[in-house]
Amino acid sequence: MAVLEAGRALTALPDALSAADRQRMLMELERKVLWLSSWTIHHANHIRPSRDGVKVCGHQASSASVATLMTALYFDVLRPQDRVAVKPHASPVFHAIQYMLGQQSLDKLQNFRALGGAQSYPSRTKDTDDVDFSTGSVGLGVALTSFAALVQDYVRLKGLSDASTPPGRMVAVVGDAELDEGNIFEALLEGWKHDVRNLWWVIDYNRQSLDAVVSDRLYSHIDQLFQNMGWRVVILKYGQKLERAFAGPDGEALRDWIDACPNSLYSALVYKGGEGWRKHLQGDLGHLAGIRAFLAEHDDRSLPEVMTNLAGHDMGSVLEAFHAIEDDKPTCFIAYTIKGFGLPFAGHKDNHAGLMNEGQMAAFQQSMRVPAGSEWDRFAGLDASQSELEAFLDIVPFAARGTRGLKAPPVPLPESLPAPSAERQSTQEGFGRILSDLAAGDSALARHIVTASPDVTVSTNLGGWVNRRGLFDRHERSDVFREEKVISAQRWQMSHAGQHIELGIAENNFFILMAALGLAEPIFGARLLPIGTLYDPFIARGLDALNYACYQNARFMLVATPSGITLAPEGGAHQSIGTPLIGMAQDGLTSFEPTFVDELAVLMRWGFEHMQAPEGGAIYLRLSTRPLEQPKRTITPELQQAIVSGGYWLSPPAAGAELAIVCQGAVMPEAMAAHRDILEDIPGAGLLVVTSADRLHQEWLEAKRAGARSHIETLLRPLAADAGLVTVLDGHPATLSWLGAVSRHRLEPLGVEHFGQSGDIPDLYRVYGLDSGAILDAAARACLGRG
Repeated sequence: MAVLEAGRALTALPDALSAADRQRMLMELERKVLWLSSWTIHHANHIRPSRDGVKVCGHQASSASVATLMTALYFDVLRPQDRVAVKPHASPVFHAIQYMLGQQSLDKLQNFRALGGAQSYPSRTKDTDDVDFSTGSVGLGVALTSFAALVQDYVRLKGLSDASTPPGRMVAVVGDAELDEGNIFEALLEGWKHDVRNLWWVIDYNRQSLDAVVSDRLYSHIDQLFQNMGWRVVILKYGQKLERAFAGPDGEALRDWIDACPNSLYSALVYKGGEGWRKHLQGDLGHLAGIRAFLAEHDDRSLPEVMTNLAGHDMGSVLEAFHAIEDDKPTCFIAYTIKGFGLPFAGHKDNHAGLMNEGQMAAFQQSMRVPAGSEWDRFAGLDASQSELEAFLDIVPFAARGTRGLKAPPVPLPESLPAPSAERQSTQEGFGRILSDLAAGDSALARHIVTASPDVTVSTNLGGWVNRRGLFDRHERSDVFREEKVISAQRWQMSHAGQHIELGIAENNFFILMAALGLAEPIFGARLLPIGTLYDPFIARGLDALNYACYQNARFMLVATPSGITLAPEGGAHQSIGTPLIGMAQDGLTSFEPTFVDELAVLMRWGFEHMQAPEGGAIYLRLSTRPLEQPKRTITPELQQAIVSGGYWLSPPAAGAELAIVCQGAVMPEAMAAHRDILEDIPGAGLLVVTSADRLHQEWLEAKRAGARSHIETLLRPLAADAGLVTVLDGHPATLSWLGAVSRHRLEPLGVEHFGQSGDIPDLYRVYGLDSGAILDAAARACLGRG
């Protein structure tokens, strides 16, 4: 652990400003940031007209606690290549800083939390100012910086990013209550495994959460935990005023008293002010002459200024701490702060969602010397002149390049990906073979693919790819089994040349890594094509992180396998049910469930293109371990387009047909068997293969809004108006149930609605109503209902 000494590092600043002038400018900007963040929230809640009566809120207290820290970072410490995840509740501070830097407009501030205005929490996709990482899902932005540091190492060691620019620091401004989130500690452990560098976490240790005051014991555990993970810990506890008080007579007793003061009592005294501080100090330390003299020196106005002078609000202390770090070792700054510092409800345990009322804001405005009508002025109320401040803002390192989103050229793709030839194979096997074939060559596509998996690399058929392309590691690590001549199918050499990142089993880490890899282009200027594999049922474990990745428009290919009760003997908890619905509902993620391997080859190639398209996104392939007999056919351009669009007729219906079976995924043999039997009684019945309920449904909705005909409407058009549809998949039946609304056909939906169990496929399909008999029964019901 390192506790920095006062007076270091400021003299080493690179530009012509003296340390004193620089600190003076920063303290002026700190005041303006505090004012603008508070006023932005006040304006949204009390001045802007409300049409619905819903409280706007905006976290004035949480913003105030980080005003000093974020002012120091953005206006002095950060460089253009540094990337920041701002704690969600500090969004107003972030937008105020961007406004001061000329990268946020006035109308966006005035419409904070309104349509088209600055967002409630920093957002890459919804905000127009320079957001690096979206935050809002508590703790996920913190973890993302760790994986972004890993991705930075990956692209730099492979020469995919600009080598002339030094590596950036991945910085998280962390609320201390966020440390209750388990995913942060999962990420901390994974970061230690991968020896991440250039990583800063700045903890806003204000000791208050939404509902309570944080436990007094938290700090000691945070400190030890980070040290155990190889981090440097820098504690910013007391500011310069308090340090001077500690240096006076009986100052050590004052320090000991504050050190021992419970968080809840300290917070209460912050709120009560001078009288409260005086009463407790006199009662506990009044027998000491030095303390009596200290109290006599300060009235009830100046006493709280000293007693609340924590280092997280002391610009000099903050600058010393930040500028003292010159290496790339991960560093945790624990900055003691006060929630609501400088505001009328500072320290109050109910201040999290508290808002200054009109009277409090008027008094605050007067104390900030902001004239009426000048509330949005960038320089009103400050002691430094506008010209001085503008000159200072012009040399802020972080803003030297303006906005910092980067671009990379697209990776050229082959016309098609060959489908592995085998009479029987599963889509999971086919996926592994397609990747293994790519790994055998040296195409641009192969060089830009990076794979990852949460401890299921082999069981998701990534082994062939890894054997050929290797494991990524910052350090060269030999394969001990190979050196010891122990026979193994896996040849896993670890080096910075590797193209697979192996993770522990935590799915949250997996999806956050997918987010970091999928943002490599805008963050690092490097084009990656990430492929991540995991077990399909465990998408639910990392769903918050998956949603977070998609919200940021991260681009990746998610391969989830095995899926459904088709997994058979493995049992219920490993048998997914609702994941097709997750794929349909998740914005930014296009989901597919190919039945045959030639479909998979088409969809993977389309996916690599979609991941690079300006209006593209991430894709999700739901695969199976069930070997199926593969069709002997040529993928024509028309069939290829139909596969990508979401479906095609395996057996087209006759004009006016009264029945069609609609099947998605591994249940196809049962659907085909039922269809053969049905043809004896209904010769024109059709069999429709759905490759993507997601694509079909989305395009149907878009076509309805545009007054056009959708692909699914075109597919169903040959059927009679009163025809019946039997839909079937190894997943929730709601995935395809909407098809009955397309052309108002009667529908009999089959699928899985309850937890699975161990068994073989024939037994499970029979019990859960997916076998050919169940399909025939559903077809009979559909036909009996005609007319």
